[in-house]
Amino acid sequence: MRVAAHLDIPFLTFNFAKEYKKAVAEYMIREYRAGRTPNPDVMCNKEVKFGAFLKKSLSMGANYVATGHYANLTPSPSPYRKERGGIAKQGGVRLCKAKDPAKDQSYFLWTLNQKQLAKILFPIGYLKKSEVRRLAKKFNLPVAEKKDSQGICFLGAVDLKEFLKHYIKEKRGKVLDERRGEVGYHSGAVFHTLGERHGFTITKKTSSDRPYYIVGKDTKRNILIASHDKNFSHSKVLTNIRIKNCNWILEIPKPGKTYTAQIRYHGEFLPCQISRARRNLAQIIFKKPVLVASGQSCVLYEKNVCLGGGVVV
Repeated sequence: MRVAAHLDIPFLTFNFAKEYKKAVAEYMIREYRAGRTPNPDVMCNKEVKFGAFLKKSLSMGANYVATGHYANLTPSPSPYRKERGGIAKQGGVRLCKAKDPAKDQSYFLWTLNQKQLAKILFPIGYLKKSEVRRLAKKFNLPVAEKKDSQGICFLGAVDLKEFLKHYIKEKRGKVLDERRGEVGYHSGAVFHTLGERHGFTITKKTSSDRPYYIVGKDTKRNILIASHDKNFSHSKVLTNIRIKNCNWILEIPKPGKTYTAQIRYHGEFLPCQISRARRNLAQIIFKKPVLVASGQSCVLYEKNVCLGGGVVV
């Protein structure tokens, strides 16, 4: 709003609280209750920013919606793409990584389709964050030195677990080590995800006092399994995972071909192949075991291009 006022351009506000509550907040609470690890940023992009907001903008006569996401769009190199039944349709748009790898947000945009991408602009995707700040200072924008936003937008400074405790009852449980010996306690297994090293209490200290990582959880018994080795073999470390609710931006990835995948934002790009790929379901085979939790987004890439992804079963 301050930027619009500074540039003397019209500024309109829309109330999408109802859509946000249902598609993002309630989804997140529901997934945590079920013991899964949701991604509210993905759902916000899908249902609110490029769902309700895009639809509203186009209905008012807008040609495009431009956002500050760090991502890029490029035309498909092929003039045609094959759809179900072998029908050829005009080639579409590719979603690509941003120039600044530290700020790339293509991971959060894997649910977008061709109809949406044809009406979207990412004007800063070709710039590094330092260049964006330099330009903002050059044009005297009031947000030139604004701190980067972090965490879930609707929570602000509120801790995620503290927010969830308003909707999910705390229940003290045991933290066990690899040999199933009790080493600590927690306030509810559903509040935690694999790979975390904070938020639970270790009462049995070791001589080296190395950190414990959550490598497994049993939400029915309300138990967490922790290890000094975050790749402990009894955890859900897999080379073969299934994903559902898939969205393939241009076409379904080819079985046997090597791609890379991210299973968390800013996570490592992991070499993988895809098998039994369908419109809504796919099997991902990693070259090395990965620590993965159900509910996370698994997003596939071919070099710089985001192919789409799905939700880990």
